[in-house]
Amino acid sequence: MSAATLSSRITAPVPAIDAALASCIDRAAMAENLRDAIRYAVLGGGKRLRPLLAWHCAAAFGGDGAASLPAGVAVELIHAFSLVHDDLPAMDDDDMRRGRPTLHIHAGEAMAILAGDAMTVLAYQALEDVADAGLRASLTGELSRGTLAMITGQVYDTLGGVPASSRGESADRERLDLIHHNKTGALIRASCRMGAMLGGAGDAALRAVTTYAEAVGLMFQIVDDILDVTQEAAHLGKASGKDVAAGKLTFPGVLGLDASRRAVGEQRERAVEAAASLGERAGALVEIAEYMAVRTK
Repeated sequence: MSAATLSSRITAPVPAIDAALASCIDRAAMAENLRDAIRYAVLGGGKRLRPLLAWHCAAAFGGDGAASLPAGVAVELIHAFSLVHDDLPAMDDDDMRRGRPTLHIHAGEAMAILAGDAMTVLAYQALEDVADAGLRASLTGELSRGTLAMITGQVYDTLGGVPASSRGESADRERLDLIHHNKTGALIRASCRMGAMLGGAGDAALRAVTTYAEAVGLMFQIVDDILDVTQEAAHLGKASGKDVAAGKLTFPGVLGLDASRRAVGEQRERAVEAAASLGERAGALVEIAEYMAVRTK
């Protein structure tokens, strides 16, 4: 496995992604204190994993990575909205995100709610930059489905309602997979598929991209759960141990740490195999999958 850092060739698009995010926020008509709150939430750090996946999925099919920016911006705005709302007192009640106060601590609960609402609108405005009307409609559909699935996963994780399983002792694992196929995986899947569509991928290639995205998305969450019980909050930049304290299902809680680490390896292999099937241009996707398996924050 590679080291727990991404190479400069993978992260090189981050400045362009950040500039596109800032432009989307700054050119929209809104109250200035609302704009300030959104800038705080969106531009204050983060891995930019989702827009990077969109960029490199577009490039994997010979497309210009920069053509993925409308999709990357849109998904990152939805992701940022989900974090702001997830941190609220009515949800996970977190005070720290990315090593600094969460938005509702920084700007107040009402502004945090409204900023999250506004980010969903900005996300769809970002897709207006795609000139082809048919492609734009397809991207809008992908984003809509991914956003609704993400919210559904949040409901399952926070408020219950996960469909009952009939498999006895494997029920908790089934529920975990269902929660995070939606909560974490949906936006990662949308990022990859939207980027691939902007790169010109056909139906068969989109199926391989979807397999890759689903493996990366599940692996991301398993690693997140492992870090939550093995790393300190100061290292993660957010509170640790809260899911266990809240009684939520986690992969280490259901499988144990050793089996969770084996599950990471299984998803890594699945992701790498799917990416490799796309050819040499998908080398960046292989590297991202390798990184996701060993990241430390």
